[in-house]
Amino acid sequence: MSKTTSRRHFMKLAAAGTLAANAADRAFALEPEQRPISANDKIRVALIGAGSRGMDITSTAIRVPGVELVAVADVYDGRLIRAKEVWGAKIATSRDHREILARPDIDAVIIATPDHWHAQISVDAMNAGKDAYCEKPMVQQLDEGHRVIEAAKKNNRIYQVGSQHVSSIIFQKAKEVLAAGAIGKLNMIEGSWDRNSAMGAWQYTLPPDASPQTIDWDRFLGRAPKRPFEPIRLFRWRNYRDYGTGVAGDLFVHLFSGMHHVVGSMGPTRVMATGGLRFWKDGREAPDVMLGLYDYPETSNHPAFNLSLKVNFADGGGEGSEFKFIGNEGVMAITGSGLTVTKRQPEREPGYTIETFPEAIQKQYLEEYRKRYPSRKGTERLRLDGGDNYTVGRNYDSTYDHFVSFFTAMRTRQPVIEDAAFAFRAAGPALLSNLSYFNNRIYQWDPEAIKINGEAKS
Repeated sequence: MSKTTSRRHFMKLAAAGTLAANAADRAFALEPEQRPISANDKIRVALIGAGSRGMDITSTAIRVPGVELVAVADVYDGRLIRAKEVWGAKIATSRDHREILARPDIDAVIIATPDHWHAQISVDAMNAGKDAYCEKPMVQQLDEGHRVIEAAKKNNRIYQVGSQHVSSIIFQKAKEVLAAGAIGKLNMIEGSWDRNSAMGAWQYTLPPDASPQTIDWDRFLGRAPKRPFEPIRLFRWRNYRDYGTGVAGDLFVHLFSGMHHVVGSMGPTRVMATGGLRFWKDGREAPDVMLGLYDYPETSNHPAFNLSLKVNFADGGGEGSEFKFIGNEGVMAITGSGLTVTKRQPEREPGYTIETFPEAIQKQYLEEYRKRYPSRKGTERLRLDGGDNYTVGRNYDSTYDHFVSFFTAMRTRQPVIEDAAFAFRAAGPALLSNLSYFNNRIYQWDPEAIKINGEAKS
């Protein structure tokens, strides 16, 4: 039996107890520019990076009541033209994100640029007094993470990274079910994300008018190595190490974020990864198949467990993501649309190998064995509120709920779950997966200090 649950029901659960009684007192103690935005005031946002993902999530963000898009920045003129076509001629546009940040009428920015710009624009935005929503991964390089964390603290900014699993009602239910002991003692987690399409493998379309006249090539490159104009690197930037973070930064980080939220973990202590280019041999540098293994230590929140992650862009079987949380009494599985828990009593019987014994001895042994180990029921589904599964409707959008969390935090100045520290704890092992793959080595990681073990914090 399946149970479909409304967003309203889960939002009531999530909202309970979130606003402290003295929140207003704390708010008015802030400097004027730090005070909450009134519930009756518009939150004015700007988009920096108007590619397909940027335009998609911005369209979701402005569906939240009380949110208005003011400006858009991108290095390709065609996207600035398209922004006006979609959102109106009144939208201000610029190739330079700094012009956007200088505007006093902007409260927050949505950062959806190539990965190598995430950290710098995040820091620039917070230094300019803007709250920021940044697409994952938060950083492209490990030495950038603490800069972003410190910028958020120094400027007292609301900063949220865009791995929407953290705000998903499915993952919230999984967190509750796991904490209730539904699968016994957790010992292993498996996560996968398979894609079987050209778009899924980042074969994005190059516009026919791409040229040095329509693209600010030097601004796109930023701190990346200088090279002649080559538009494929802009429009398919995820394929290249100078600008992207490959499957680990695009998809592993989603899996880390969701799993860390469910389990209450800071991260692994050991990271190793392998993979290869199996299908998309199109000049890309990032592998299209990657597998990672991670050791998680015992903490006050969870027992020690192992994590395995897999991303496959050459999957002949289909597309989609799945999580399996494996305990000694059952398995909790999360897919895109719901949650299933299957209970299974652990096998504690020693078993037997009596086939070579005389028949009389076998009979005698079995009689004693069955007295000592009576038959158990075997596998059964866990019934949650009268149902076997929790599912959500086809139109459920966890990205919308993630933006609701962000804008609510802007209004109340209450912290978000996926702040800079949480996001770096997800990005760190994802980036280490790339280093492990390319450098052919195992890395030790300090999840509390958020750094490679034995190395000074940058």
